[in-house]
Amino acid sequence: MLKVLNPATEEVVATVPAATAADVDRAVVRAVAAQRRWAATAPADRARLLRRFAATVDAHIEELALLEVREAGHTLGNARWEAGNVRDLLDYAAGGAERLNGRQIPAPGGLDVTILEPLGVIGVIAPWNFPMPIAGWATAPALAAGNAVILKPAETTPLTALRLAELALEAGLPEDLFQVLPGEGPVAGDALVEHPDVAKIVFTGSTGVGKRIMAKCAERVKRVTLELGGKSPNIVFADADLEAAVAATPMSFLDNSGQDCCARTRILVQRDVHDRFLALLAPAIESVVVGDPSDEKTQMGPLISRTQLERVRGYVDEGAPGIRGTAPAGPGFWFPPTVLTGLAPDAPAAVEEIFGPVAVVLPFDDEADAVRLANATEYGLSGSIWTRDVGRALRVSQAVRAGNLSVNTHSSVRYWTPFGGYRQSGLGRELGPDALTAFTETKNVFISTEA
Repeated sequence: MLKVLNPATEEVVATVPAATAADVDRAVVRAVAAQRRWAATAPADRARLLRRFAATVDAHIEELALLEVREAGHTLGNARWEAGNVRDLLDYAAGGAERLNGRQIPAPGGLDVTILEPLGVIGVIAPWNFPMPIAGWATAPALAAGNAVILKPAETTPLTALRLAELALEAGLPEDLFQVLPGEGPVAGDALVEHPDVAKIVFTGSTGVGKRIMAKCAERVKRVTLELGGKSPNIVFADADLEAAVAATPMSFLDNSGQDCCARTRILVQRDVHDRFLALLAPAIESVVVGDPSDEKTQMGPLISRTQLERVRGYVDEGAPGIRGTAPAGPGFWFPPTVLTGLAPDAPAAVEEIFGPVAVVLPFDDEADAVRLANATEYGLSGSIWTRDVGRALRVSQAVRAGNLSVNTHSSVRYWTPFGGYRQSGLGRELGPDALTAFTETKNVFISTEA
């Protein structure tokens, strides 16, 4: 059994049976049969059912949000957004089911066409930091493209995934088309990755685990999409609207208690405005409301687990210079908002993914120095650039090695635009107009017209 803890209280809120390798095998057999029927369903009918699924999720937004608060410690506002994002993803993907077009390619002596066919059964291994939306990133387009999905949620956050599977059946999706199997990674996760009838794995999580999954998929020439770690820069030039940059900085790395691959945890500030930036940032950090995630006024909740809390503590030396907010004492996995200053650019906290409410501030001299620091990490997922100079914004955007960059904002994820990383941050792209094609095979057919 998997024990689900409320991270804010450390109380057990549910126990869930953990799937075995045999459970995975039986689920795949059922999924194969369901997928064949689903692929034969008219695209308009698939789209209609997915829209009904979206409407059913919409009718249960508050229920799903409260589940997320209990199992993941997310603030209520964030949890409502996450449930709404699942709804929006299903709506958006449904529109693609009827527009999954091939091409007609000019060829002498006949007609050449391409056909996009579903892969089959898709294994989705979702993380605990954003259990609902990230599960939806793969599930919605995979279903729209005619595939079946088996979702293995993280051990600590299975409740919303299980409820989504119930809502899918309530909306009329065929039995066994979308299955949720909570379980441990080395058991259920490995069984899913290694199963010969699972055509593709979509994994979101740590870079180390992603590499192991990729190696297992390589042995079977199995497709894989990986969304892994990040250490994203927040680059503030001297010509930026400094007040706006400061106002946006706290939640750029404190959202979801810093448990976000896109968190802007490396704050790079041009030396000319470095001291003023810190003076403005201190009260902004100190005023962040940390507490009960079910309270509408709370801006930051707890970390997911004691293991994660100890990991974060390991990066912050007692008495290290910087800015600190406050966090509750007593039960729960609490860590205060923290900004470290005076670190070397290659210090562990400056280059490694902490996955907690901790950022570092590093000064830079000029544009070239900013780009050098921004790229001085193995990751390349996201980042922000603050400047009034449009030319500089374009130059730096082209120079920074990351998959998702924002200018004068920290927005990284939109379900209608592509998302993915460079280097150790992952492989492949999710979301956006091409999301469905990532779950298809391209078949080429040449028809001779010669007599």
